[in-house]
Amino acid sequence: MRKLVLVSVLIVAVSALASPKKTSKAPTHKIFTPSEIQWGDAPPSIPKGAKLAVLEGDPSKAGFFVIRIKAPDGFRIAPHWHPTRENLTIISGTFNLGMGDTLDQSKTTAMTTGSFGYLDAKMHHYATCSGETVVEVSGNGPFVINYVNPKDDPSKK
Repeated sequence: MRKLVLVSVLIVAVSALASPKKTSKAPTHKIFTPSEIQWGDAPPSIPKGAKLAVLEGDPSKAGFFVIRIKAPDGFRIAPHWHPTRENLTIISGTFNLGMGDTLDQSKTTAMTTGSFGYLDAKMHHYATCSGETVVEVSGNGPFVINYVNPKDDPSKK
């Protein structure tokens, strides 16, 4: 009987040590009013003139992220692609989105305020902006821009 109790205690102790520790992370939230969004210069891989705000996550790392890009009237981004899916929501302005390897304004779709779209990984696309435009981009990082023509990459200029 004594051996049975000792074995039972050992089994319980070993099971407790082998079980992964449960850590409870308290739920969290964050709300941004327009005046609280912190805009900074966009990274070098995005043409000059654009501003960027990170709302959630870290777009340079693996995991979910949400960013906003504010671009001036006439802004253009040459044909490029991303290794992960990209979700787009137009907050303001008009984002003219085209598919393919050559920027052709006549083949774009005008995404106006409130529009949503997504592009699967490796979809070649380009864009121009009519009026100051704010685009919310979300997806799983890392968020990388690969230009179809390496000469179009503003980080290399």
